[in-house]
This record gives sequence, structure tokens and C-alpha cells, in this order.
Amino acid sequence: MKCDELTEILERLAPPGCACDWDNVGLLAGRSDKEVKKVFIALDATDEVVEEAVTWGGDLLLTHHPLIFKPLKKINDKDFIARRIMTLIRHDISYYAMHTNFDAAPDCMADAAAKKLGLTNLGVLEQEGIMHREVKGGQEEMPYGIGKTGYLKEEMTVKEVAGLVKERFKLPFLTLYGENAPGEAVKFIGISPGAGGSMIKPALKAGVKVLVTGDIGHHNGIDAAANHMAVIDAGHYGLEYLFLDFMEEYLNKEAGESLEIRKAEVVFPETLI
Repeated sequence: MKCDELTEILERLAPPGCACDWDNVGLLAGRSDKEVKKVFIALDATDEVVEEAVTWGGDLLLTHHPLIFKPLKKINDKDFIARRIMTLIRHDISYYAMHTNFDAAPDCMADAAAKKLGLTNLGVLEQEGIMHREVKGGQEEMPYGIGKTGYLKEEMTVKEVAGLVKERFKLPFLTLYGENAPGEAVKFIGISPGAGGSMIKPALKAGVKVLVTGDIGHHNGIDAAANHMAVIDAGHYGLEYLFLDFMEEYLNKEAGESLEIRKAEVVFPETLI
């Protein structure tokens, strides 16, 4: 199929309009009329990912985090980002990123993460707007935004919740702030994959007892604990690498046998020593 046709499939799932204003999503490099038969899926367009996509003969690289985030003033081999873009273009590999639109859109990142923990009665942690999605018989209005709230199947201690997160996401380690902050067993929690420092206030406002997220620093962690909410830092990569399997399944369903798909190997960027 043409790159434009594949773009339509991706944007039915996570419309660019769901992305935050500061983000950069969509077709970031390459030809929109490119014939796409082989799609390489990764969380980040690292040197290793770009090299593997080239070696494999990929036609399109699909990532969650956008390689081009800030404006580039120069495109040459002296800059590591520009060098990767040059490599993709030289090998005629189109490049598409779906970042906060995938984070926020219904049934995408946050929903998938919440379902991994078995949460029920899901709600949007920080609503950004309402999107319309085609369903049988017409259109359905669906709220979208960053993160989800939900209920565990049973009350658990904060440490037990941390153990559940570590098990379900197959994490080598995680960081827990405020183990005793809620002062009781918990059931109502929030989850926000990615960098979650800005989600502490919405989580407190929502009344969740534990926030599962990533990239939490010392001050955010102790401030949340002071407000009687525990924070489980599962890492930025740790909660978001589900993008790989999710998008493989989605493309297999929507594009069928017309696409050959390969995923980047799951490699946690942090090492605990």
C-alpha cells in the first residue's frame, strides 16, 4: 500500500488532533507516495533502530517518540539527529511518529497500560477533549486525554501494587515514593505512561491513592507523598514499550497480509547497579 494509505490507517486509531500542542507527530520524513510493504516498529529512532531498519530493507519506520522534536537549523552528518534523518532519506525509508496522540487517544497507550494492570471502570485522568470515532450506525463521542484512572480488582498495599506493576510490565526494577503515604490499602489508582511529573496534580485532584508513571524526580516524589499519594516510577520506557506489540497487532488487523512487520528488540535503557 502507499504511505498515504497507511497514514490513514494510523490516524484512524490516533488522530493527530489528539496530540498536545507542543508535540510533533505524523509523517516526519520521506515520501508520502512511497510503496510500503515492510514496516519497522520501535519506541525510539535510535542509531541501532535506524541501522536495523535499513539492513532489513524497511519501507517505513514507525516510532512512538518523534526523532524530530525541536526545529533543526542544519541537516548534516555532524548532528546525530540529522544524521539519522539523512540515513532514512538516503535509503528511501519514510518515517512516521505517533506520540502524544497515541498517549491520549481512546483505546491506545493509557488504556492498554491500564488493562495490563486489570483496572476496571476506567476514566480519563486529564481530559483534553472529545473525539468522534466511526462505529456501526454512526459516530461515537469519546473523551480523550492523558492517563487513566481505574480500580484494582481488590484492595492492595502500595507495595503490592508496585509488585503487580513490576510483574505485569516485566520490569527489571522500579522506584516507589511514599509507600505509606495513603495510610491504608488502596484500590483507586491512576496510570500515565511516559514522563508523569505534570500528572501529579491531576492525579491528586482525581483522588487516586497511587499514581503509576515514569520520570519522577525526588521533589515530585516527596511532594506527592506529602499529599498522601504514593507514586510508582516504572520508567519512561518501562510503561511505553507496549507500543511495539500494540502496533504490530493493530497493523496486522487493519492491513492484513499486505504488510510485513518487524519490531525492535525490547532493551531497557537503564541499568540498576
